Amino acid sequence: MNPKAPLIRSSLLAAALFLMAPALFPQASAPPDEVAVEGLKFTQVYGTLQQSFMDPVDPDRAIFDGGIRGMLSALDPFSAFFDRDQFELLQQQARGEALGFGSVLYVTPGKVLILQTAQGSPSWRAGLGPGDEIVEINGTRVSRLDFQSLVELLQRSRSRPVRLGVIRPGKVVAQDFELNPTEVALPTVDKAFRLSPGIAYLHLTSFEQKTPQEVVEALGRLDASTMKGLLFDLRNNHGGIVDAAVGVASLFLQPEILVLTTRGRAMPEKAYRTTSKPQHFDLPLVVLVNGNTASAAEVLTAALQEHDRAVIAGEPTFGKGVVQSVTALSEKTGLALTTAQYFTPCGRSIQRPLLATALAKTDPSSDPTADSLRFHTDNGRLVSAGGGITPDVTIPARTLDSWLAFLEQRGTFTSFASEYLTLHGKVGDSFEPSPTVLESFRDFLSTRGIRTPEVYWNLDQDYLKLRIKTELFNLVFGLTRGDEIEVKGDPQVQEAAQLIPKIPQILRSR
Repeated sequence: MNPKAPLIRSSLLAAALFLMAPALFPQASAPPDEVAVEGLKFTQVYGTLQQSFMDPVDPDRAIFDGGIRGMLSALDPFSAFFDRDQFELLQQQARGEALGFGSVLYVTPGKVLILQTAQGSPSWRAGLGPGDEIVEINGTRVSRLDFQSLVELLQRSRSRPVRLGVIRPGKVVAQDFELNPTEVALPTVDKAFRLSPGIAYLHLTSFEQKTPQEVVEALGRLDASTMKGLLFDLRNNHGGIVDAAVGVASLFLQPEILVLTTRGRAMPEKAYRTTSKPQHFDLPLVVLVNGNTASAAEVLTAALQEHDRAVIAGEPTFGKGVVQSVTALSEKTGLALTTAQYFTPCGRSIQRPLLATALAKTDPSSDPTADSLRFHTDNGRLVSAGGGITPDVTIPARTLDSWLAFLEQRGTFTSFASEYLTLHGKVGDSFEPSPTVLESFRDFLSTRGIRTPEVYWNLDQDYLKLRIKTELFNLVFGLTRGDEIEVKGDPQVQEAAQLIPKIPQILRSR
């Protein structure tokens, strides 16, 4: 979605404006154009509702929630209407900010733990940190709330002054903290560290205006000039601002290289090319993707693949290749409307067909069934079409057996880590889960009525150790250290990193 896109006039917007007119138009003179005709139909229905419905009609609910959202839902899954709160949140996200206290929380029924606080945020200034447990919010005991009520209370509290009761690790008596919300910066490069000697690792959550500079700063901290390669993780990145994706591409590709083209009925065709950047990184590159890699993240992935700049590894991407132009409406609301499609440098459409929508058929020039249309990288490697990006090297994600999936759904590992720290105190940087710790975990499960089938217990030892260590490090050293432990123990990451010495060979293959 591109908040900087030009304002787009559409029949939907015109219809919304017509709804502010008198309920019924006279029938004598015809409206001046097709948009007015369609708007008149909508207005007549609304006028009938106002006159004849058994109760007074709330205009906002009928027009915004009913009329506009109903029209948009008949088009595609990506067009959307934003009420005041949603539109303000969208603008905050575009700036890379959010109103709140700067805490990353672990939330489960009856329990809220702080995993991380952003530097300079209200939580950080109050001295809150990993492992602190929030037991009371504005006088309401967390332990007395079901999960949905707890989530709703947290959502309401982030936009107004709040009084928290907090128990610090190793303590039993709560301390009171009063916090006032403020705009908190949300980094898009949320993980950056050395995966192994000579190999850097970066994970991007989304693409925002500040993302290219964050990538530069992260690689600077890692001293990228001394690295043998970079693993660029775009898994679960749902996209964001296309200009930011082009900015990141400019860090790795030569200037004036085509990144993408957009085409739409009401928008002129536009080509996006890389720009000349003061910083440029030539280190070997592997990009890791999955089924939740979408939109602007797919734009970057396709450009790096088609220009043979990176090996793409992992699983096929989502396949969202359409442009949403965001228009500000009256009443501080907004409209996101699908106005164009993305096309990769060699002409592929990223968008996968969506049946029963306006996107049931993508651009015919990228029809993978057309024998005469085959798509290739700069080096002549054949690449697939038909929606999404197919990796050069497929690496399946780790799958969890039913017992591990149950433990994860219950938040068992975080709860155990919290209790373990209460009983044993903080762990050191060299901590590794021993057989004694595993038995403590087994006893913890037993006290909560959770069985430990021998077949799973023996099979899942490595995963149990990884998750216990990750959650303990989250609570003791913060989410950054816990994330590093978890990523380094991810088999998909490990296998992707092993491709770095093979990059020249893979990019030459036909």
